[in-house]
Amino acid sequence: MKINRRFSANCLLLAFFVTLQTLSSVQAQKRDSEVYKFPENNYTETRSVIRIPDIDGYKTLKCDFHSHTFFSDGHVSPVARVNEAWNDGLDAIAITDHIEYRPHKEYVVADFNKSNELAVAHGNNIGFIVIKGAEITRKKPIGHLNALFIENANKLEVKDPVDAIKEAVSQGAFILWNHPGWPDDSTTMYDIHKKLIKDKLIHGVELCNGFNWYPRVMTWVKETGMTVTANTDIHHLTGTAYGDGAKRTMTLVFAKERTEEAIKEALFAGRTLALFQGYVAGKEQYIKSLIKASLDVRVINAEKGLIEVTNLSDLQFVLKHGKYNLNVVLPGKAVRMTVKQGVEVEFSNCVISENDRLKMKLW
Repeated sequence: MKINRRFSANCLLLAFFVTLQTLSSVQAQKRDSEVYKFPENNYTETRSVIRIPDIDGYKTLKCDFHSHTFFSDGHVSPVARVNEAWNDGLDAIAITDHIEYRPHKEYVVADFNKSNELAVAHGNNIGFIVIKGAEITRKKPIGHLNALFIENANKLEVKDPVDAIKEAVSQGAFILWNHPGWPDDSTTMYDIHKKLIKDKLIHGVELCNGFNWYPRVMTWVKETGMTVTANTDIHHLTGTAYGDGAKRTMTLVFAKERTEEAIKEALFAGRTLALFQGYVAGKEQYIKSLIKASLDVRVINAEKGLIEVTNLSDLQFVLKHGKYNLNVVLPGKAVRMTVKQGVEVEFSNCVISENDRLKMKLW
């Protein structure tokens, strides 16, 4: 019995040294006197994890429905744009190169579907959702509109912009009204938009485009039922524009599952929130659910109203209570504050209308 135990121990020890020698040999091939490599420090295949909780039985998907590549006026390839979105921690991106504006066409010779084809193929390779899109690019009053979930972008190259929109809708597209306050800093809904919305030829609108926020859009959303979104409209690199992926402008989509079809269904149903520059905006019911899932409240002294609020998400929440009290609950942090039970707190960075911020009870 002792011999068997000793034999087993010797075998394990021998296996350990063989493994160690093998690893040393492999390492020596990577790091010798002429070439010393650092493959473990390459973050190409490392993805940021943005902690935003699921709510109401839906999956919370982080999406960007407005981006450009060098197939229009962007400065990166479709593959690079997809890699960037994956690295930043998104769940889906739409490639929406311009139809009418292609400043690089002398050097990048291809039809309007090519950027989508390259992006979708790469997305499939790495398990990332890429939505086929295109930007119908006209001057005001109609402005710019993204057609998402299209089948053939080539068919959108027509003289009349309304015909282009109708063609996209015939392909099953979700039509998104882009940056309604651009380029003249005037957030205006023209008669053409009212008609298109009434005829169900515009389905959503950008509350925030990149670093530009249009508060009046919240009134339009309430009046018309359009779906609220926030997108980067990125042309360069998000790393240089935003730094941290969690700070990237994005649309939160509450989808039944993590698929392109589920995202499309959620957009048409209006189950979204806009996330930008530390703000969350959209329907009150979804913001309340998001807050409840993100914040954990521990009562320290009920009589005094002393509580500890812990933020389990990568969102931040600005809480205003009383006349002068203000607390910022940062991601992954806890704040001790005094709020009596049943007292409503204003979440100053949670926008539910053009002029209103969300108010709710913490406990």
